[in-house]
Formats: sequence, structure tokens, C-alpha cells
Amino acid sequence: MLPDFNRLKVFYYIYTENSIVAASRLLHLTQPAVSQQLQKLESELQTRLFIRLHKKLVPTEAAQRLFALVQPFVDSLQDGLEDIAQPLDRPAGLLRIGAPREFGKEYLPFLGHSFRQSYPEVRFRFSFDENVPLLEMLKNGDLDFVLVDVFMSKGQFVETPHLFNIDPLVDEELILACSKDYYQREIQRDHSFANLVAKDYISDEDELMFLNHWFRHHFKKVPAKLNLVMTTDSHEALISGIRLGMGLGQTSTHLVYEELTCGEIVPITTSKKNALSWTSLVQLQDKVPSLTEKTFITHLKQGIRQEEVMKRFVKSSP
Repeated sequence: MLPDFNRLKVFYYIYTENSIVAASRLLHLTQPAVSQQLQKLESELQTRLFIRLHKKLVPTEAAQRLFALVQPFVDSLQDGLEDIAQPLDRPAGLLRIGAPREFGKEYLPFLGHSFRQSYPEVRFRFSFDENVPLLEMLKNGDLDFVLVDVFMSKGQFVETPHLFNIDPLVDEELILACSKDYYQREIQRDHSFANLVAKDYISDEDELMFLNHWFRHHFKKVPAKLNLVMTTDSHEALISGIRLGMGLGQTSTHLVYEELTCGEIVPITTSKKNALSWTSLVQLQDKVPSLTEKTFITHLKQGIRQEEVMKRFVKSSP
């Protein structure tokens, strides 16, 4: 049988205040009532929770272990009740949003800040990860909605589509690129299959799936082997490697927009247009979005589709 929750509450305040007098004041109870609740809890658990030492209450080892169980519950309950008590007539409370690392870091803090200018009662918790973990968090109810990369034909989805509502937000052009210095030294305007496969490559994946996809898309064949000089689990590190002139790497146009514009990073183009991936907004089908979610999603779409943002997704291919 679980202990009486009211007694656990009394225990929580006695422990945190280290005093029955202070706990009774916070709980608006008499001191005898608090002492009685503590005695009944000790009887239920069949162990002493506090001992008196020089007129002070000292928690026993059992009390320390009990507090370690009770504290997270009480603290999370207090936070949760604050969110439940949010107003229903305007956006307020916590929004939990997931996104790919690079896309999320680039755009979500900016959009969250601009949203809070109008709705200061809204708070954000951003989680940046890969598609599969984000979708799993969404299914488990740990996120309100996610933005994910859909690397396939527009409108299709690889992960259990019957669970999700999928709304394509913006298409990202996927480019193979290198620094200006590396291009002038190694590529020299020769974008042929034979020349490209002999160069150095950087990948943010343990496998070559995305690089092979680029070659298959542009040349209808994949290299037997590529010289990978660096692999990393961070796309930011991959872009740094491209900037430093380590070799060729695949990225999205908008992530290196400034360097492409000034010519510090050079895309490898062919007669075929570059492939696209779609950043899509994904929600659970059976979840009714709150007013806060709906209002922020509208703000998100408007913010991403502004001209000064969309120009970063400009096509560099012919």
C-alpha cells in the first residue's frame, strides 16, 4: 500500500524546512497536527524519519532516501500545476519543440524570441536531435511537435505515417561543396565523375549514404570508394571542415548562404538540378493542439517564409 499522499506532503515540508514549526506555518496547520501526520507516516513505513538532537530535527538515512523519491515528484507537480493553470484565452505556458540541430539552432531561438514579444507568458524547451529520436519523443508525448528532414519524394514519409500529421514547411537544396581554395587547387572547374571521386571528402555520417545519393542523383552511379578524411556526428563540424579546405562535403544551401554569396564556399554543379529534402512540421494525428501551439505554428510558418529567410534557401544549381 502506498503511504497517504498528504503525509508525504507534510514530510516534504518538514524535511525542507528542517522544522515542524516552519512546516506547520507553510501548510497552515497546527504544530500538533503536523507532528501527528509525521507519526502516522513513520508508523506506515515502520521506521523513524527524524531524531531530535539538541532541539533540532535530524533526518535519518530512511528520511534521506524517502526525500530522494518525494522531491522530484513534488517539484514536477508544482511546475505542472503552473502550466495547467495557464489562461485559456491567450498563448501561455511551455512549448516543447524538437528540430534537427542545425535548422533548430539557426531559426528556433529567433522565432521563439519574436513570439515572446507578443506573448511573454510562453516559455520554450527546444530539443535538437536526429529524426528518429525526435519522432520517438513525439510519440511518447515528450514533445508537442517536431520539425524533421524528409529526404525523399515530397509528401511521403518513412516513419509510420499513420501516426502523424505532416506539413511540409520549406524545401532545402542539398549541395556538394568545398572551400574556394580547395576548389581552385583540386577541382579547377572539372565537375566530372572521374575527377570528383578522386578528391577528399568530409561526412557527418558513419556511412556514405548521403554522398552516394548525391553521385547517384547527378551521375546515375556511385563511387566504389571515396577518400574520407574526416567523419563527425556534428554537421557544424562538417561545415567547419569545408570552410577550412579539408575537402568536399554535402550540406544545405541555407546553412552556408553567406559563404556561397561571397564565394568563400563553392557548390559543385552539374547539368542536373540538386536534390531536395523537406523540413516538415510533424504532429501526432490524435492530439488536439492547444491555442499556444496553433498560434506559434502560424508564427513559425510566417517567419520561415519571410523573404529575408527564404532567400537563404535559394537554388544554386542550374
